Amino acid sequence: MTLTERAGKAAEMKRSGGYNCCQAVTVALADETGLDEETLNSVSAGFCAGMGNMQATCGSLIGAGMIAGLKTNGNGTVRFTRQISEAFVKKCGAITCKDLKAIVDGKPLCTCENCVRNAVLSYGEVMGIE
Repeated sequence: MTLTERAGKAAEMKRSGGYNCCQAVTVALADETGLDEETLNSVSAGFCAGMGNMQATCGSLIGAGMIAGLKTNGNGTVRFTRQISEAFVKKCGAITCKDLKAIVDGKPLCTCENCVRNAVLSYGEVMGIE
């Protein structure tokens, strides 16, 4: 599956209503880890609406960081997560759910579907997957 297809899968999972932003990203990138989709779905369940519904760090970005940690076994994860965050900000304009959902010109700065899509794309760019 290409990176673009993974990003589309994440957006579709979010759109379906069955996954929060973090879950959509972790499940779309499950093959990057040694864990199955069900386990990733459970582990990432609490990171919605900005880290436990606190409107803080976007759950999709948290999910990408989780996958980076699993992929690297924790080696260099802080650096990779920072790079993923920087790429995400360029695409979405913010990191916190509160800022991403702020209404700009009558619409959110970045919708949840676009956040999950951009988190997967940012992960792929930094981690070198196509």
